[in-house]
Amino acid sequence: MSFAEELSVSNKEENMNPFDMIKNIGNLKGQLENAQSQLAEVQASGSSGGNMVTVTLNGKFEMIDLVLDPICVDNRDVPMLQDLIKAAHHAAVENVQEEIKAKLGPMLSGMNIPGLG
Repeated sequence: MSFAEELSVSNKEENMNPFDMIKNIGNLKGQLENAQSQLAEVQASGSSGGNMVTVTLNGKFEMIDLVLDPICVDNRDVPMLQDLIKAAHHAAVENVQEEIKAKLGPMLSGMNIPGLG
């Protein structure tokens, strides 16, 4: 079923006309702005190697902090450090996704957003 057909079916089921939908655009815009401000507040960390590496991300999945325990900084074992950073980043991504689901879950229900489903 095409998007237009789904919209048509949805409108028939809810007895909503297109003008009512246009009126709701302002409300949707407010909800999206609220969601963006909530995402700006989200921060989550992930760690690996028994907390030797900790990565902190914000709600936009940008790395805002990286903490390395001096014990894991060994120039003879750079590949191990690289693996620890990747694992900590992966854990942080999962934690940010959980935070987003917790904060915005009701608003995101029904939307098929990769990584948040």
